[in-house]
Amino acid sequence: YVSVDQLRDKAKEFIANPNNDENMPEKHPKHLPYFGDVMITEKHVISVQNDVGTSYDAYIQVQNELVAAYNELRNELAKAQFGKEFSECSEEQKDAIMDYYPQKISEAEPKKYGGN
Repeated sequence: YVSVDQLRDKAKEFIANPNNDENMPEKHPKHLPYFGDVMITEKHVISVQNDVGTSYDAYIQVQNELVAAYNELRNELAKAQFGKEFSECSEEQKDAIMDYYPQKISEAEPKKYGGN
């Protein structure tokens, strides 16, 4: 378990698997425009399941942190590869970056975890 404050960093680590941790998504080779042959975790999925009693505010906070994790990774990659912000990249560059870090967030049906 992690707090919402820790979620973005944990999600970034999970998505990128920078240390090739065997307990995180496996990296696979892929050829991408602008990047050439790279090892990426394109087959990862972040699955979100809420308690039926989860507040809408908490739900939105979690979603925002997960999307922010992808946005930060994409922006960091844009700066490293192209020397500019993701938003300043061409459409082709953005497509290559989104192929490098595809956003995969799955929502499962809420469950009742509490004891009520």
